[in-house]
Amino acid sequence: MAQGLRIALYQPDIAGNTGAILRLGACLGLAVDIVEPAGFDNSDRALKRAGMDYLDIAALTRHVDFERFDAWRRGEGRRLILFTTAADRAYTDFAFAAGDVLLFGRESAGVPDHVHQRADARLTIPMPGGGRSLNLAMAAAMAAGEAARQLRGRAMSGDPATVADKTLASTSFSQ
Repeated sequence: MAQGLRIALYQPDIAGNTGAILRLGACLGLAVDIVEPAGFDNSDRALKRAGMDYLDIAALTRHVDFERFDAWRRGEGRRLILFTTAADRAYTDFAFAAGDVLLFGRESAGVPDHVHQRADARLTIPMPGGGRSLNLAMAAAMAAGEAARQLRGRAMSGDPATVADKTLASTSFSQ
């Protein structure tokens, strides 16, 4: 049932990062899911500035909470791949599949333990330079790029005719 790789953001704090990730998704043909509550609304200027005119073609779905998001993705038969600094396995040592959901936590706090427990895999982006963490949009771009490289465009975005059917102006909500 699962089609296309997706990026999911768990309760994002910073509108500019989310806008940049929506732009990334639009350019790569990846849908983006936001697990509410977010620290901003759709009218935030930083979101619009970072997303530019790509927000009009971004495929965005907002989920009212993690429980509803998780029920949706399980019903779709999708694996939940959590990116976290608490993981031991490098993202480059993982075999991505077309239906995977790449989940990134809040900029300020990551994700809570119950989200870690529901993940099918927990991956990290190694930082041999010694930094604490990467910018959220940069991490999402690296992860999506590696998954795209592995999949080589095969079933990354599903049916191209349906990718842009959920624009920011008319986002869908899972209830």
